[in-house]
Amino acid sequence: MAREVRDAFFKFIVDRARMPCDFTFEGGLDCERSMKKASVLRPSNRLPSVGEIMESAGATTAVERFGRQATVSTVRALVSDFRKQKIQPISVEKFGERAFANLEIRAQPLLKPIFNLTGVILHTNLGRAVLPESAVSAALEAMRRPVSLEFDLDTGERGERDDHLRGIICDLTGAEDATVVNNNAAALLLVLNSLARGKESVVSRGELIEIGGSFRLPEIMSRASTTLREVGTTNRTHQKDYTAAVGPRTALFLKVHTSNYVIKGFTREVTTQELSLIANKAGIPLVCDLGSGTLVNLERFGLAHETTVTETLKAGADLVTFSGDKLLGGPQAGLIVGKRSLIEKINKNPMKRAMRVDKIRIAALEATLQLYRNPESIAQHIPTFRSVTRSVENIRESAQRVAVAISPAIGSLFSIEVIDCESEIGSGALPLQKIASAGIVIRSSMKRGGKSLQQLSAALRRLPFPVIGRTTKNAVVLDMRCLEDEDGFVANFRHIKLTGPEL
Repeated sequence: MAREVRDAFFKFIVDRARMPCDFTFEGGLDCERSMKKASVLRPSNRLPSVGEIMESAGATTAVERFGRQATVSTVRALVSDFRKQKIQPISVEKFGERAFANLEIRAQPLLKPIFNLTGVILHTNLGRAVLPESAVSAALEAMRRPVSLEFDLDTGERGERDDHLRGIICDLTGAEDATVVNNNAAALLLVLNSLARGKESVVSRGELIEIGGSFRLPEIMSRASTTLREVGTTNRTHQKDYTAAVGPRTALFLKVHTSNYVIKGFTREVTTQELSLIANKAGIPLVCDLGSGTLVNLERFGLAHETTVTETLKAGADLVTFSGDKLLGGPQAGLIVGKRSLIEKINKNPMKRAMRVDKIRIAALEATLQLYRNPESIAQHIPTFRSVTRSVENIRESAQRVAVAISPAIGSLFSIEVIDCESEIGSGALPLQKIASAGIVIRSSMKRGGKSLQQLSAALRRLPFPVIGRTTKNAVVLDMRCLEDEDGFVANFRHIKLTGPEL
């Protein structure tokens, strides 16, 4: 009997659930009022359906801009989050607006233009060299239209992409031939694999460098399938060390520019010219990796002398590798210059195709190199050298104007003043060279200001154009050396939002 009563009760409930809500519950409450009361007791029941939200104005706009599938997925995720976290439900319209806002955030590029106020001109983490305007224009043109990348306009037949760069690189360096790959690490890897695969490459222990990201020379050599033959010691290597290392399996001598460190004191280094004589006698090529590499004498800009590519070739190097996006001031690339017979062998390596540069980079690099045909004007047209040659007085005047303009946005919780500071080249170039500069220092007005400074740094990174400076324990320092768009920086700074318990 109990089972029959139970089944009858369930049938009654199911039948009523299928009926329109036009009946009245005992006590005088109609269905609509009862459902409202039930939803108060169960907040999740008040969440609007995905279909209802999709009919809102915000969702409709989102569909038009981002597509229906993306909008539906975002709406479902929002409803799920509200249900899981038991958040107080919002209106259908608010749901639609929030879905649109979430999609807009997701559509924002992760690679963002920033203001580099670190004082490091060629900052690896911030993209290294800023391209000259002529290089930017050339790259844009290459993106917009088909180009003669591998098409010989004279013969109407297939051409080589290196032809667009070979001539000008040889003119500027004095090399017999040249080729280009996607960065200097690739250039060195390709050279070693082409000339020393299965054989030994001789390197001084004092030149077994490690660059950013724990990228080590011995590991590159291993991937190139050449055996590392170390000679000398960390601080002293002699000519006799190289001579003694030559054997039947010796393929080449490799001399590496120690670009990101300097060994001082009781030292001895075999020069390129000395090593060239030993290599010629042994009948093996000498490869010099200059790392950053420069085409001009940096002393003209008030910097320490850095051996140029031309000087290295004249000293007897058979091949020289260097970067395109460091002291050259162009796009990321690895340039290989030297003897034609060796370049031809390198170009026949199947790995070359995997490392080649595309039309955009070729266009930007060619435009950058063209500027070197007039060495007197490179400080004006190449941003890297424009930053290097900027006077302290000019930087200080800019810092003073900016400090006054951004003070209201900083508020009373911070103090701001103009200071003298020091910049550096960066990216392993001239590691001991400091350049006098000026900037802005922002300090917290609170007794324990460490956390508020961290929050300030975070707020700077959240700006429409993130501002990257140097954060110390007691201050945030903004070096003005690389700031060219002063008005844009001040306008950007007005969007800063300082929040948090410390603020």
